[in-house]
Amino acid sequence: MGAFIYGVILQWKLDLRNKGILVTYYLVPLLFFLFIGTIFTSINPLAKDTLIQSMTIFAITMGAFLGTPIPLVELYSGDIKKSYKVGGIPIWVGVVNNYISAFVHLMITSLIIFLVAPLVFDARLPDKPLPYFGYLSIFLITCISIGVVLGLYVKSISKLTMFSQMLFLPSMMLSGIMFPTDMLPKVLENVGFLLPATWGLRILTSSEPKILWFLPLLLFFLVAIILGACKLSRIAMD
Repeated sequence: MGAFIYGVILQWKLDLRNKGILVTYYLVPLLFFLFIGTIFTSINPLAKDTLIQSMTIFAITMGAFLGTPIPLVELYSGDIKKSYKVGGIPIWVGVVNNYISAFVHLMITSLIIFLVAPLVFDARLPDKPLPYFGYLSIFLITCISIGVVLGLYVKSISKLTMFSQMLFLPSMMLSGIMFPTDMLPKVLENVGFLLPATWGLRILTSSEPKILWFLPLLLFFLVAIILGACKLSRIAMD
C-alpha cells in the first residue's frame, strides 16, 4: 500500500512538471473562467446562477479529454512500459496512478472555481454544496475514464490532440455551457445527449436531479472501463 501511495504522489508531482498537463488542468480552464465569466455576467446577469456549474463542466471536460491522456500516451506508446514489466509492476498501475492524480488536479480546479466565482462575479452557490460535490465527483470520474481510454488507444500526442478535440469541442458547443441547447437545431440538440457534459450540466444545475440523468454517465463509465481493460490486457501480452 505504501508503494502504491508513493506512486500516486509521484505521478501527481510529475503532472505538475508537465507543461501540457498544467495548461489543460489549470491555466486555460481558469483563464477561460475569468474571461468568459466577465463576459457572461456583463451580458446576462442571470448567468450568475449557473456560472459555477458551467465553468466547472468546461474545466473538467478540457482537463479529462486533453490532459489526462497525455501521460498514458507517453507511458504505453514508448519504452517506459518495459520498465514496468522488468520491475514486476502490474501494467494497470500506471493507469490507476494517472487516474487518481487527474481526479485530484481537476477537483482542485473545480474547488477554485467554486470559491472564486462568488467573490469575483457574485455567482450563486449551489443550493446543496455537499450533494453538489458528490454529483461533481461522479461526472469527474466518468470524464477521466473517457480520457484514460483515449490515452490507451491513441499512440501519439499529435493524433491525441485531434481525437481529444473531436470530443471536447462538441462538448463545449452542444452541452449548454455556452448557450441554451434549445437554441440549437433539433439534430444537434440530440447529438448533445451523447456527451457526458450535457448530463453533467443538467445534474449540477438541478437541486433535485433525477436518477435517470445518471444512467448515461454510468453507461459512459462502464463502456470506458471495458475498453480500457481490453486494451490493458493486450498491452500486458505484448
